[in-house]
Parts: sequence; C-alpha cells; structure tokens
Amino acid sequence: MSQFDVDLFVIGAGSGGVRAARIAASYGAKVMIAEEYRVGGTCVIRGCVPKKLMVYASRFSLEFEEAAGFGWDVGDATFDWATLIRNKDKEIDRLEGIYRTNLERSGVTVVDSRAVIEDPHTVHVLKTGERIRARYILVAVGAHPTLEPVIPGGELGITSNEVFHLKEQPKRIMIVGGGYIAVEFAGVFAGLGSEVTLLHRGDKLLRGFDDDVRDALGASYAQRGINLALGRTAQRLDRTPDGIAATLSDGSVVTVDQVLVATGRRPNTKGLGLEKVGITVDEVGAIPVDSYSQTLIPSIYAVGDVTNRANLTPIAIREGHAFADTVFGDRPTIVDHDLIPTAVFSTPEIGVIGCSEAAAWARYGDIDVYKTAFRPMKATLSGAHERMLMKLIVDKATGRVVGVHIVGHDAGEMIQLAGVAVTMGATKADFDRTVAVHPTASEELVTMRTPAVVKRPVAVG
Repeated sequence: MSQFDVDLFVIGAGSGGVRAARIAASYGAKVMIAEEYRVGGTCVIRGCVPKKLMVYASRFSLEFEEAAGFGWDVGDATFDWATLIRNKDKEIDRLEGIYRTNLERSGVTVVDSRAVIEDPHTVHVLKTGERIRARYILVAVGAHPTLEPVIPGGELGITSNEVFHLKEQPKRIMIVGGGYIAVEFAGVFAGLGSEVTLLHRGDKLLRGFDDDVRDALGASYAQRGINLALGRTAQRLDRTPDGIAATLSDGSVVTVDQVLVATGRRPNTKGLGLEKVGITVDEVGAIPVDSYSQTLIPSIYAVGDVTNRANLTPIAIREGHAFADTVFGDRPTIVDHDLIPTAVFSTPEIGVIGCSEAAAWARYGDIDVYKTAFRPMKATLSGAHERMLMKLIVDKATGRVVGVHIVGHDAGEMIQLAGVAVTMGATKADFDRTVAVHPTASEELVTMRTPAVVKRPVAVG
C-alpha cells in the first residue's frame, strides 16, 4: 500500500494550479486541489476576465461618439452600472462552473477549503480537519492587492478586489498607481463617464515600458479628460460630507467618491505553513524556486504569482503545465520568462513584446529603431483624436527584431501574432518581405523602411 494518499496536492485553484492539476491527471497522477475562495483564481473571478468585460463596456461611449461621422444617429445613450455588474457576475459564475467541471472531468478531486502545509508531504485541510499525504505539493495560491503605502485614513480606499463589486458607479474616483491595473481602470471609469484622477508618484505611467509608449498613453489620457496627477503621492484620506478628501504631497486636496489603490500586490504566503518545512520567503513574501519551479524542499513546488517571477496569467498557466510535464510527464521543461508578449487594456490599448528602446541600447549596444505615429482610417470620418503608435527595435548585429511596441485599437490582438514572429527570431528582413494587409493599421509593422534618427543614451558613471 502506498504511503501517500495522492500523487499531487495543489494548493490554490487559479490559472496555474488548475492547469498543473489537469495536466498531471492526464499523465495518470492521482490529484487533489484545494481552493478557499472560488475556483478560477484572480484572473477569472476578480482580475483579467471581469476587467476585460468592463473595458468593453467603457468603449461603447467612444463608439457612440464616433458613429455620427459615419451617418449614424444613436440618440442619447445611457449607461446602467447595475446591469453591467449583474451580467458580469453571471458570466463569472458560468466560467467558474466550467473550470470546476473541467477539473472533475479530468479526474481531479476538488476540495473547497483552505489548506496549509504541515510537513514536506502533508497538507492539512482546515475545513474537514483531514491530513492528506502527498508525494508532491504544488503551491499556486497567487497574490493579493494591498493598500500600500500605509497612510492615515488609508482604510477608506478599496483595491482591485472590491472594485468589481461596487453597488454604485462612483461619479468621481481617484486611482492611485501607474501600472497595468491603475491605467486600465482609469480608462474604464473615464469611458463610463466618471470624473477620474490618476495619481502616480512617477513622472510617467507604466514604469518599465518604452518611453514612446508611456508618452503616447499619457497624452491620450490627458486628451480624454483624465486628470493626471503625476509626481505626487497621497498623504492622507479623510471622510467628509462631500466624499473622501485626499490630501496630496503638494498640499492640494482632491475630493472624490471612491479611492482605488492599485500600487501593488503581494504573494499569499502568510499562514501557509512554509516556515514549518524550512522554506523562507523573500522580502515581498514570494517563494524562491529554481527554473523548474522547485523549492529547496524537493517535494514542494510553486508556480504563478506566489513566486513573483512574471506576474501574468499566461505565465502561471505555462509554469503549471511545465511543472506537470517535468514531474509527471518525464519531460523536463523550463519556462522562458525573457520574451513575453503582453497587453495593457487601457484605451488606447497597448501591446508589447521584447525590449524597450532603452533596454535594447543597454543589452545589444547598437540598434535601429523604426517607428511611426498616425491617425487610423476610422478616425478620418469619426473625427476622433485617436492616434496609433508602431515601433520596432532591431539588433543591428543580427538584424533580429528584439522589440515590438504598439499603441492603439486592437494592439493586444496584434501583439499576439507579432509575438510568434519575434519568438521565432524573425529579422527586420523577414518583416520587410511579408506582404502587407491593406488597408489595416497593422500593415505599418511590415512597411516601415527607414530607421528613425535616435541618439544613443549617454552612459552615466
């Protein structure tokens, strides 16, 4: 008789955990997965999926405005927040059911409970008190948003968890942060008609992105009427008869109905029992792992945001799959975190793969930069102020395209396909000999012929 109850116990039924469980089961492993909240994890329940639905909702206002130039009279359009939230919740319920059903059909036992680690092979299921012996344990518990930095009155703010369940749409909202979540929700609320203040301590949004992309987004948001409060921080929040008064670092006060804090997330490792088995988390609470997602304890692995490597849903899925291939499929697999296509569902949308211009100068030493900014065809009749940006970064030594940056409509869709080419190592010559699809915005990616005049950054120090 085996000394183990299961071959694999997965803690956390989010994107990475679910994929790992299903693939491991397909290899014949006996698998159990525990989830204390809802099956599907952050992405499905209160992350990428509901956010994208809200992004879609917010863009209709622009479509209505632009329709007149094409001969349409749509009348006075109205928006009902309660309807959006109700329909969004129905879709999330449906998706959760699909995730649960797919696990069960794969032969995975789903446990609706918090589970903690007791020793390298034992997991304690808190709801039932059971102790499950597992050959391997996979930690896939993700991360949670924080109300950081802590300031007086900070508890008056909400995070990206609560924003999906607001009973009413705030007429005035201040969003704190300059990353993916902050800029996406700024676009959502602006599109739905809220008065938006986007507060960020830096001088530009989206730290780490190419400067041309950052400039294009900032200009577009300002043109849309979003109040960009850059180079400032919130010092305190106070409840007043008129709402929430936010005192900023320059002494100004912004009064709003809601404050959304999107300044970061931390791994869900607290109280997980890691210290019992000798696993020490890093300064942000993440679990250190090797390239195969294995911890210092041979029987315990971790994938997804809890490892703080590349905190994106597709990466968690890829890591979960690679783990199952490695441990149960006899196919050792390493996930490449270096080249990741990604999209920011701001409005305008952003799609990126590879190096920014600054990073490419530092990494390759000599590069060519191709870029163009233009008014898309739709805007010529709609009268919209929208502009698109396309930018290619090329390593001069090899001719390889090492960065693609797109700002504008459907950038996320475009970057997925461009990502295939870049991942395969396509050169600028490969792009040049690709026939353009006309008339499209994306044809600009294969018709740019002359490098832009750019200056190499001056080394400091």
